Amino acid sequence: MANGKRVEAMRQQLAQTAAQMIQEQGIRDYRLAKEKAAARHGVDIRRGPLPRNTEIEAALAEYQRLFAGADAVGQVAELRRAALQAMRELEAFQPRLVGDVLSGLATPHSDVQLHVFADHSEAFDFHLQDRGIPFELIERRFRYGRGGYHHYPAFRFAAGGVGFEAVLFPLTELRQAPNSLVDGAPLARAKIEEVARLLADDVAGI
Repeated sequence: MANGKRVEAMRQQLAQTAAQMIQEQGIRDYRLAKEKAAARHGVDIRRGPLPRNTEIEAALAEYQRLFAGADAVGQVAELRRAALQAMRELEAFQPRLVGDVLSGLATPHSDVQLHVFADHSEAFDFHLQDRGIPFELIERRFRYGRGGYHHYPAFRFAAGGVGFEAVLFPLTELRQAPNSLVDGAPLARAKIEEVARLLADDVAGI
């Protein structure tokens, strides 16, 4: 029993340290945050009691509540405001907000993460070019259910001092969200009207 309590205590400590690193260092990969937290505490990741992603997310929410407070709320509101502006500009691509700006766990290092949809990837490319928005083209991978990984183009750009990442999916995947990296469930996505409601609640609560 005592050993079980020690293991649980170490899991919580690693989750808290990983959450602090995500908040302060801008680490986006939960696996990397776990490994860095384990290294800091001298835990062998092959045998150590690593926390689950859901435990790290809960620790991040608690860390922000304790140490960021109103600043975190205001930061999320600003990012959601920027997201809403961008989504209205990109309305032709049926944008969806995802990630930590949607969940409310954005850090000072967070970008606005969007999913956009088009039959042809060039359409989104040309849309940004026509508006004089420089971008970096990278690749992201997602998994659906228990299947393998699928790879998609992602456009990184900045507007109004805010970083954005828009992953482009075919229209056929508009109603099929990929797995969340946190809990494996279908990833939460929000439409323009849903983001508008979230922002209104943010502003009312500030």
